[in-house]
Amino acid sequence: MEKTVYLLLENGEYFEGKSFGAPLNEAAGEAVFTTGMTGYLETITDPSYFGQIVIQTFPMIGNYGVIPQDFENREVYLSAYIVKEWCQDPSNFRSRGRLDTFFKERGVPAAYGIDTRRLAKRIREAGVMNARLTEKKPPFSEEELEELRGFCIKNAVETVTPKKMRFFHAEGAAEYRVVLWDFGAKRNIERELTKRGCEVADAPAFTTAEEILALHPDGIMLSNGPGNPEDNPSVIEEIRKVSETGIPVFGICLGHQLFALARGGRTCKMRYGHRGANHPVKDLQTGRVYISSQNHGYEVLSSSLPEAGEVTFVNVNDHTCEGITWHDVPAFTVQFHPEACAGPKDTEELFGRFIRMMRAYKAEKTEGEGYETPPADGAAKTGRGEDEGLCH
Repeated sequence: MEKTVYLLLENGEYFEGKSFGAPLNEAAGEAVFTTGMTGYLETITDPSYFGQIVIQTFPMIGNYGVIPQDFENREVYLSAYIVKEWCQDPSNFRSRGRLDTFFKERGVPAAYGIDTRRLAKRIREAGVMNARLTEKKPPFSEEELEELRGFCIKNAVETVTPKKMRFFHAEGAAEYRVVLWDFGAKRNIERELTKRGCEVADAPAFTTAEEILALHPDGIMLSNGPGNPEDNPSVIEEIRKVSETGIPVFGICLGHQLFALARGGRTCKMRYGHRGANHPVKDLQTGRVYISSQNHGYEVLSSSLPEAGEVTFVNVNDHTCEGITWHDVPAFTVQFHPEACAGPKDTEELFGRFIRMMRAYKAEKTEGEGYETPPADGAAKTGRGEDEGLCH
């Protein structure tokens, strides 16, 4: 039986709705909104949402059911899920069930009937806030609000990273060996690599640089993941060691942030982050604008980068750093998701750039010569994003 529930924000505001999914005691988390019109299954199963209460701004969710082939992870790490309208009768030939049943099986509480438009606007105005989904009726005491304000996401990467190394075969003949350093990787990163002839060693976050080098990789992929990048000092140190070996590195999202920290840059928390499938990013080398999928609450500060780090992508809306090419080591990283499912696919060619870097690295290694970073396709204009007071 559906129950009335309340989403309480740390500023004392609350939103009333109805429950579905797993039975609710109370669920606390960081309230964030995502603007994707499709891909709700990928959102729900993305480990980067660990510790967060996810709000879908698109009004109807659940209309194409539950499709296991579209999952980004077998587990669900978000704290709770908020929608305007929950579709109870999905229609799709690939569907294997309803969202309500899926949440019950995974122990995830959810709510519908909440004014997600007003809620998202409130977060945009006030910035990201902690929240609690509860059956307790208002009013709420100041003590409850103080407790909610003290909520903090902890042990994020440690929780979502795999417990042991796994291996994935290339589709067809294996041409490259890639270590996917897994801080909460979306499954489609592995798919994009294996279909391009890469055998992939999926390495847990706690893997050391020495253990990674012992695999003799042709390239290293730094994955997405949850939480504050600065909460991972030991990982950052291991990345620093690997970055000095000359092995090509490609970083995505959290991997982008961790690599910047390893090379001397800084990060900060954004006002409400970028989440959704409709964020424009500009390639400063070509002038072309791409539409990207994003999911992050922290940014790399462009002004903090050493000279060797060239900002090559910026966000068109707020000018934050979206990509860096490094000229002292063979590496490039991006804040957005070129592997995005359900899309857009505008930037998946970045995997091709990574393949070309590994090809050049293997050729140089065979000849016994040094490695020089190949230029990005297109050209040579440099640029840096503007920080413009976007941090708390």
